[in-house]
Amino acid sequence: MKQWWNKIMVVVLAVALMIESGMSDPQANKISKSGRECSQSNSGNPNEFFGNLNVTFADIRRQLSVDKKHFATAQLASTSNAVFSLFQCRNYLSTADCIACFDIATVDIRKICNLANGARVIYDGCFLRYEGRTFYTEIEFGLSSEVCSGNGSVPAEDAFKLVAVKLLKDLADATPKIKSYFAVAKRQVFAGGPSEKASGTVYAVAQCTGTVSQGDCEKCLMGAYTNIQTCLPLPGGSSAAGGCFLRYNASSFFADNDITNIMPYIRGSSSTKTAIIAGGVGVVSFLLLTVALLLWYQLVQKRKTAKTGDILGVTKLQGPTVYRYNDLKSATKNFSEENKIGEGGFGDIYKGIIEDGNIVAVKKLAVRTSKEMSDFEGEVRLISNVHHRNIIRLLGCSGKGPVQLLVYEYMDKGSLDAFLYGKRRGTLSWKQRVDIILGIARGLAYLHEQFHVCIIHRDMKSSNILLDDDFEPKIADFGLARLLPTNQSHLTTRFAGTMGYTAPEYAFHGHLSEKVDTYGFGIVVLEIISGQSCTQMQDELLNQSLLQYAWNLYDNGTHVKLIDETLDSSEYNVENAKKMIEIALKCTQSPVSLRPTMSEVVVMLVNDASPEQKQLHKGSVKIQY
Repeated sequence: MKQWWNKIMVVVLAVALMIESGMSDPQANKISKSGRECSQSNSGNPNEFFGNLNVTFADIRRQLSVDKKHFATAQLASTSNAVFSLFQCRNYLSTADCIACFDIATVDIRKICNLANGARVIYDGCFLRYEGRTFYTEIEFGLSSEVCSGNGSVPAEDAFKLVAVKLLKDLADATPKIKSYFAVAKRQVFAGGPSEKASGTVYAVAQCTGTVSQGDCEKCLMGAYTNIQTCLPLPGGSSAAGGCFLRYNASSFFADNDITNIMPYIRGSSSTKTAIIAGGVGVVSFLLLTVALLLWYQLVQKRKTAKTGDILGVTKLQGPTVYRYNDLKSATKNFSEENKIGEGGFGDIYKGIIEDGNIVAVKKLAVRTSKEMSDFEGEVRLISNVHHRNIIRLLGCSGKGPVQLLVYEYMDKGSLDAFLYGKRRGTLSWKQRVDIILGIARGLAYLHEQFHVCIIHRDMKSSNILLDDDFEPKIADFGLARLLPTNQSHLTTRFAGTMGYTAPEYAFHGHLSEKVDTYGFGIVVLEIISGQSCTQMQDELLNQSLLQYAWNLYDNGTHVKLIDETLDSSEYNVENAKKMIEIALKCTQSPVSLRPTMSEVVVMLVNDASPEQKQLHKGSVKIQY
């Protein structure tokens, strides 16, 4: 069976390559290292598994050719031999070259990993991976591969190396901040002064898988940046892991009109020069003056205003900061009503300015028994190590006073609900709403699958989503979240959710799993799209919940009516908006098995695709909160 399939794929590949013009280049130079491509051997039914794999590969190829995508995923998750596949090619490749690279990869990956239920293969032009489990949000830090190319030397080797190192560092800094996680750039090399003719050019590209977090993209690219320097000053080099790719070359491998303006995303960028200039006395003087001005500005700012909490100073190894109760009491003006900024299920929240001038949010907790104290201290230690751009950082705690306190980073814009149906209603654009939805999904996927233990939030709602100055969402109020052992469901008698957002199996029967958060996420998405509260519908909708209203509209094929009337219709594509609503509804389905995992939700959102091309299943549970 396998030999027959390989022969068919070789023929398909040969035909595909024959019809391409002589100028095509799928950049299929392999860079993944031998011995690192394969996962475990298949312990199930190989025929069924590879039959499912064929289906996912066919779906990906359809997405590449019909939908003109450069990033695609496909899965068959409902069978005993589940398959999850992912493919990505460089954005500068033509559709034909992208497909050609995919065809080469599908042939190679079968030869390399015979009867394995997981494999990956990486080329300069593309990346293909499949597994028998979901992996879309993973970064394989320990499995990087590097390939150096070109045996000859480059003109002005020292200058070439300096320019290449700086360009690759800038790309590693900038790419995670670009929404597409993709950037290409080039810089000229000047061995002499600015009046000299350029002695060469460095061309480079950086890319991360579209389903990973910004923080993981940054870590992966910085690792690739460190590793790829071993190739310099050779004319070319590539470095890649499971979730990122970095390459440079002395010859062009992309068109000039594909070049990305990375300067706005470079850390500390002003108007950075693109060449190494000899005799840089003026440059040094300028840098010294800049540093002096920056130091002066920081001193002035310290005197003028209190700073927002600097979470970057708290590392993964440091653990939570232990604060004195009296210091936090003073910081919040004795927990005054004036400083009160919110109320949560676990206690009230206050704004505070601590001794170093940082602004923080202080949560009072009603923890009384010795067991609750033990749980509190253990979870504080654990959760202080949660690092993700879409999750509020727990900075520290105080457990020695009359009440227990948690200290979080402070978000000046407050909670999402105020922007949806509160005093700031109508101020969020469609793009901001979509970005917020994706950010929440990525944060939950991290809590469920990427942190070293599974954390279930249990109380997903709009008031527990805070926004920073750039409207980046941050999941809050999981300071006392209970932890779920890997691959186990949990039965609990302690309800910790909010009616209206809580999944029926948890609200009525106490069954707790990650899918409880998926349900709450779906409700929050409906609120974001509609601008309505799930428990306080307006006008003619008073007699039904938001979820019931959305399902009724979907059943009638009119779910576009759910979109917030304060939005300008020119801001969004109707079909994309409907697909977003369908993803939200999929998250609220019953039974639980029909709901996707949050990593699968991230993939659906990134791919901008409807969850399934078939009728969604509402389930038999009728809920009226």
